[in-house]
Amino acid sequence: MNGTMTNNTKDVIQYSTAVLMVVSGVILAFLSFFYGGYDIADGVLWYIAQALTYAGGIFGVAIYFRTKLTQSENRFERFFREREEGMRDDNPHFGNQRRSEEGDA
Repeated sequence: MNGTMTNNTKDVIQYSTAVLMVVSGVILAFLSFFYGGYDIADGVLWYIAQALTYAGGIFGVAIYFRTKLTQSENRFERFFREREEGMRDDNPHFGNQRRSEEGDA
């Protein structure tokens, strides 16, 4: 391994830890409820809140950035496609330049 972490590995680690936090919070809540006299301790509620906040942050941030990245990619593609179409409209020989150069050689 060369010491770098790929995006796929980073995503797997983030999502795994987020799911693990939620699952551990649910398990801790059930254990606290049934072994604690049908009452959930304050510390357990705090842990559940932290686990849900962490998972929400991981999933929310990942979705937000992925959406923004896709929007930016679409915007760049549209810009360059419109620019290329504009060049073709202004210059009817735009696509034929390469063929004429190849014929000269």
